[in-house]
Amino acid sequence: MSKNETVEEFDRLVRRDPAGRGLIGTEQQRGALCPGHLAAAAVELADSAGRVVIVTGFFIPHGEPPAAETDGPPGAVTLGRVLADLGHDVVLVTDEPCAGATRAAVLEAGLPGSCVEEAPLQGTADWCENFLQRAAGSPLSHLVAIERVGPSHDPVSLQRQAREGSAPVELFEERVPRSSWGCCHNMRGEVIDEWTADISPLFDRLTEFSPEATSIGIGDGGNEIGMGSVPWEELVARLPGEHSLRIPCRIATDWTLVAGISNWGAWALSAAVAVCAGRPDVIEPLTGAWQRGLVERMVADGPAVDGPSGKAMVGVDGLPIEDYLHVWQEIREMLGWSS
Repeated sequence: MSKNETVEEFDRLVRRDPAGRGLIGTEQQRGALCPGHLAAAAVELADSAGRVVIVTGFFIPHGEPPAAETDGPPGAVTLGRVLADLGHDVVLVTDEPCAGATRAAVLEAGLPGSCVEEAPLQGTADWCENFLQRAAGSPLSHLVAIERVGPSHDPVSLQRQAREGSAPVELFEERVPRSSWGCCHNMRGEVIDEWTADISPLFDRLTEFSPEATSIGIGDGGNEIGMGSVPWEELVARLPGEHSLRIPCRIATDWTLVAGISNWGAWALSAAVAVCAGRPDVIEPLTGAWQRGLVERMVADGPAVDGPSGKAMVGVDGLPIEDYLHVWQEIREMLGWSS
């Protein structure tokens, strides 16, 4: 297969819908979301080494114990390892509630603990501005969000998203309670601002400080940073349940990757970057056992929990670990590596 065909196959592999959330499950009827974005993002990251910031961490307040979920940090550190091996300067950003789980994944991945920056729950907007000002001394090339919840829409963001043409503002105001406007929601439609630092200003103000930077969002449920690239009404049509009106994130990114599990999307991007850079060898040491170790370390030392169940189990998005890892094994086999 050519490089393009290989990347297209990675995209196909991760467009599965194990949780039945609807973003991908309806693609046969409504068409694929953000087609071609994986290839475009991979080419940009492979083109030249730069300074890449990867944002991750999604807190589960109903968890036992309340903790970050196991989707997000494993994908972030996989991408971080690949980019670091290709010469990029990599920084991972999370917030206080998700810091323990993210650091556990970082250390298990063999990345330095110093690459993690932690946003506070209070004064987050000031922290974001300070971070971007510091980054301006060494401008960012890319800002990537992996399974990172962002603020939902309000009437102003709907109008901005529509650009030309009419926005469904009347429907939105009628069906979405004001208390849900501009809030971070979990997949149950619950507001989780109390446990989540709103780091969306990093994306809103990115080009003020790093004019040439590109943003990438990876998500699986519609409430993650990047999903603002998809019209609110399109996400609502795909997502099941009345809460689908409340949860879509307003933050758009230059490239948005949609996968059945966000870690899978990050895996596809990692492998695609390696292929586009002509360096598939950087994937070889990242075995299935290595991926399993990331989740095990997060659960044991983070702590971290499975998102849908809230249980401290070695699995991701409701999948047992072996089912979850099957996609990574397929990606590796396509590159000629055994699992």
